[in-house]
Amino acid sequence: MNNDQSVDSNSMNFKKRNYKPWIIAITIIVNGLVIVLSGMPGYENFDLFNVHVLPMMNAIFNSFTFAFLLTAFIMILKKNVKWHRRFIYAAFSSTALFLVTYVSYHFLSPSTSYGGSGWMAGIYYFILITHIVLAAVIVPLALITVTRAWNMENELHKKIARWTMPIWLYVSLTGVLVYLMISPYY
Repeated sequence: MNNDQSVDSNSMNFKKRNYKPWIIAITIIVNGLVIVLSGMPGYENFDLFNVHVLPMMNAIFNSFTFAFLLTAFIMILKKNVKWHRRFIYAAFSSTALFLVTYVSYHFLSPSTSYGGSGWMAGIYYFILITHIVLAAVIVPLALITVTRAWNMENELHKKIARWTMPIWLYVSLTGVLVYLMISPYY
């Protein structure tokens, strides 16, 4: 079936769309922003509000994402597609809010270093590095997964969702752990 062929499903006519250019663009923009901001020094004298509240907001949004994803997973196991979809959209929304606060913090503030040592530092850096790598990977994975659902490519959606869901859950949970471990050093 090509991208221009109309499909009739559940008494609704729709066209299968090609989301690939959008997925590529969004992935490049999001991951590019994070890379660029990680190398910027931040503003030393930004005083409109306490920017150190933003990492806490990041952790809160990651917590919501984790809860929404877990609930979406439970809903799909119960074959409740309607509520599964709603919780996936909620997870995308909380992730988008996370991204806004994350980018804002890293634009407005210098980087914070982890101050711990010994085995705790090893655990922290393992969690941080796996979180960063998988956070970059989850951007296109989540977008591909949702667009396959939009195009009613259910089997392809299920195949990729088996990878996307656990990775996204890991990224959202480790985002909270990273915050808890580094928060004493802000």
